Amino acid sequence: MAVTTSGRLPDEVYDIVVIGAGVVGSAIARELGRHPLRIALVEASDDVGDGTSKANTAILHTGFDAVPGSLESRLVREGQRRLAAYAAEAGIPVEPVGALLVAWDEEQLAALPRLVEKAERNGYHEARIIGADELYAREPFLGPGALAGLDVPGESIICPWTTTLAYATQAVRAGADLHLNCPVSGIVAGSPHELRTGRGPLRTHTLINAAGLRADEIDRMLGHADFTVRPRRGQLMVFDKFARDLVRHILLPVPTALGKGVLVAPTVYGNVLLGPTAEELDDRTATGSTAEGLAFLRERGGRVLPALLDEEVTAVYAGLRAATEEDDYQIRCHPEQRYVTVGGIRSTGLTASMAIAAHVVELLADAGQRLGTPRELEPVRMPNIGEAFARPYERAELIAADPEYGRLVCHCERVSRGEIRDALASTIAPSTPEGLRRRTRARGGRCQGFYCGAAVRALFTSGPAGPVPGTTGAAGAEGGEPSLRPEVGP
Repeated sequence: MAVTTSGRLPDEVYDIVVIGAGVVGSAIARELGRHPLRIALVEASDDVGDGTSKANTAILHTGFDAVPGSLESRLVREGQRRLAAYAAEAGIPVEPVGALLVAWDEEQLAALPRLVEKAERNGYHEARIIGADELYAREPFLGPGALAGLDVPGESIICPWTTTLAYATQAVRAGADLHLNCPVSGIVAGSPHELRTGRGPLRTHTLINAAGLRADEIDRMLGHADFTVRPRRGQLMVFDKFARDLVRHILLPVPTALGKGVLVAPTVYGNVLLGPTAEELDDRTATGSTAEGLAFLRERGGRVLPALLDEEVTAVYAGLRAATEEDDYQIRCHPEQRYVTVGGIRSTGLTASMAIAAHVVELLADAGQRLGTPRELEPVRMPNIGEAFARPYERAELIAADPEYGRLVCHCERVSRGEIRDALASTIAPSTPEGLRRRTRARGGRCQGFYCGAAVRALFTSGPAGPVPGTTGAAGAEGGEPSLRPEVGP
């Protein structure tokens, strides 16, 4: 096994190469890791989960409102069960808060029975319509004028960063090679296929395309034009932890053709999320926020939860969903080419990821791929970065055994020096402070690294073993004034 970020690629022919180390590609690599195969996971970015997978609404869906009979519907239902069980085993934060769809007018009210019927057709039997009295009893800060709601108790919130990292970590520990900073610019199809990458050629007998926003481009390199990715930007706002008591469930609008609409939801990190927008774009790199988009979110959020607009905004971000002209996932196997494309995986891809992976492996087996006898993978246990479970700074026995877990570096998010040290020494270590944030939450709080940025950068330059000025104990044991300069820039 190896994690490489630079230099020439191995001069060998892999059994299978997976393009794209987002949540779906990493899940596929993990599933393939159960078999005696030489596998490589190839990613254009410098980290796993650095594209669409890092910027979503972080919901573990039930699939109640998917298109009945679709591949997406089946894989979301199966994936929800798989991921819920895996999260408990791997330490991925999940909170089963449930969802409420709110009807604000007569047209939306009339749609609720159809949504219940749709849920039933999708195999979800727990959805029920509730009246305004129950709705306001369960969400007392909801804006005025709601007529009724649809209760969907099975919906949960989840940590998308830890999920992708857990998959990729398990794949690497099972023997897969992870090649980062390795964009694919061309493919010479053959036996074997040869991928032209930014780090030189890479050869493989079988190729799996999980390239997300670039999946159609990879597809065309193999001579196919079955779908076209049409990026759909979703801008989101993150409110400070003081807003967390305003909302108890995932608050959803009645869905439209463009998606689930603007939601208000708690996060596993203790914040409140507002968004996303749904903007059809041509630019596959347009992940910036706009004044118009944020104004739109504030207008919608003020209708749903008026008091939310009085709270501080911690961050804004935008992600691009890999939507296509089709209403379903675009997963196809081309046995004659030893090639599988996994495209059109939209916002439900996080939930469906493990089921998508199992489906892809089944397609390979049906196409005659010799996979060998599967084995159980060594379990992984990821560091907890969710608020519903004990964090290291709260665990006296952990601090007694290792005081580094009681020395805080990021005070907004209560991130200890021990957690940063562990992340920097992990199987897939972060190469940037942004990658560290997704592993520990450092620099992710209300000051956005203004106070802890220098300390975090010092840990990157000097390593986790040396002293870092300005860090203090969880109870202020070390005392003194932090000798930190404000962080400039993102």
